[in-house]
Amino acid sequence: MLLPPPRAGDLQSPSGANSSPRRRLQVAGTGARVVRRCGAILLLLAVTVRAEVKLPAIFGDHMVLQRDTAVPVWGTAAAGEEVTVSIAGQTVTAKAGADGKWSVKLAKLSAAGPHTLTVKGKNTVTISDVLVGEVWLGSGQSNMAMTVNRAKDFEAEQAAAKLPQIRMFIEASGASATAQSEGKGSWVVCSPDAVARFSATAYFFGREIHQALGVPVGLINSSVGGTPIESWIAPGAQTASPELKGFFESARNSKKAADPAQAKAKFDADLAKWQEAAKKAKGEGKPAPRRPQDPVALAERKGNVGGLFNGKIAPLIPYAIRGALWYQGEANSVPEKAQFYEAQLKLLVTDWRKLWGHEFPFAWVQLPNFGGPGRDWPAVREAMLKTLALPQTGMAITIDIGEEKDIHPKNKQDVGRRLAAWALGTVYGQKVATSGPLPAGHQVRGREVVLSFKHTDGGLIAKGGELKGFVIAGADKQWQPATARIEGDKVIVSCAALKQPIAVRYAWENWPTCNLYNGAGLPASPFRTDDWK
Repeated sequence: MLLPPPRAGDLQSPSGANSSPRRRLQVAGTGARVVRRCGAILLLLAVTVRAEVKLPAIFGDHMVLQRDTAVPVWGTAAAGEEVTVSIAGQTVTAKAGADGKWSVKLAKLSAAGPHTLTVKGKNTVTISDVLVGEVWLGSGQSNMAMTVNRAKDFEAEQAAAKLPQIRMFIEASGASATAQSEGKGSWVVCSPDAVARFSATAYFFGREIHQALGVPVGLINSSVGGTPIESWIAPGAQTASPELKGFFESARNSKKAADPAQAKAKFDADLAKWQEAAKKAKGEGKPAPRRPQDPVALAERKGNVGGLFNGKIAPLIPYAIRGALWYQGEANSVPEKAQFYEAQLKLLVTDWRKLWGHEFPFAWVQLPNFGGPGRDWPAVREAMLKTLALPQTGMAITIDIGEEKDIHPKNKQDVGRRLAAWALGTVYGQKVATSGPLPAGHQVRGREVVLSFKHTDGGLIAKGGELKGFVIAGADKQWQPATARIEGDKVIVSCAALKQPIAVRYAWENWPTCNLYNGAGLPASPFRTDDWK
């Protein structure tokens, strides 16, 4: 819409030699009328734009809708505007509220497609190539964000990625101080050209599900490298949790001790050194060293408490999903944070479920073996193990597929397969092994400790020879290497030098040597029978 041209008098300067006070008032009044007219037109434009029916970014071409459940569709329009949503022979209507928001629920859809989703109000939004199948949300930090082109055997995986019924939505929005209703991103159809930027963990999981069930699979990737779990939980849920009171006290103390000016000065100095080193490396034809990170920019990316939930999870709610996958914990493995991880992971699961309105299946990847110093990975692994007490949860044990010096192990294929085995067995009812061995109690029997397990599937196995990875202790709490043997579905642990054992630990190191598996070839989770600090 164009603004009306001004009249000739509107352009005359009021400051000319022949202008009188009255004339200046007339011109000023005319200018005010022009401003009012322009303002009214701009307001009309704004209302017109706002009146258009609009959907969040998650609703787009090539999307996948969850089968066999009521499917929410929502968006904005003019207040009071009637909106009609149609797909696969269904038509439902809603009226936008005073705030312009509207929502409908489609009746259950069967796996099929492609369909066209049409949303009509004063305008029409048409979404093409819509499939109906299984939808899973993947979130976490860098190991969830890590793309297929960085995983092992990429060339072979790329050539095999002619799977158009697998699609991925990459949530591209950033952190936010408040919960957002709209995110950013688009759905991408899996192909050899596109698969490189898919989340590797989510993709290999989705491929297993697609091939086993023969239905379309939609994967939502909302993850950011280097981020702690507290960035991904709604702020109010965290501050209301009595179990996290100590976490916030520790954070406040750390903030008080920090010196922003000193941090900035250090960054500026490090940046100057890096610039010189990068210049020198370029001149020598060598790769530049890693650029130092700006602490302010880093804090903004991590989103602080709840920032990434607000910006990257809230816009997705209540999109219909079958379940969620979580791969995170590395950023919380420092000792001062690890102690709170169990409470945080439980809160993340329960609060996401509450906000979505149903108890959807939820699984995570237990941290793999890694040799990095200054970390308490056993504590985070244990927190993940304990959180399995929540209903409809699962865990991919990866203690055997990490890399000692790389926090981003390349074998994401087995990560995806193990997550998929849990889903196929527990969510979809197939007869497959869903987990490696998990501890199921113990008893002290004289000089021995007898350990029981569940998920033994075909019996316990010491892979590659003699059983390794166990230590044992008595009342003095001094850990000693233990001898361990398998008897059916139990492991018997002892130490010749210890007459009265009390506790046993298995694989309780960042980079353990361990080899307990079940008959399905899945490794046992690290665990301990004590609760000593």
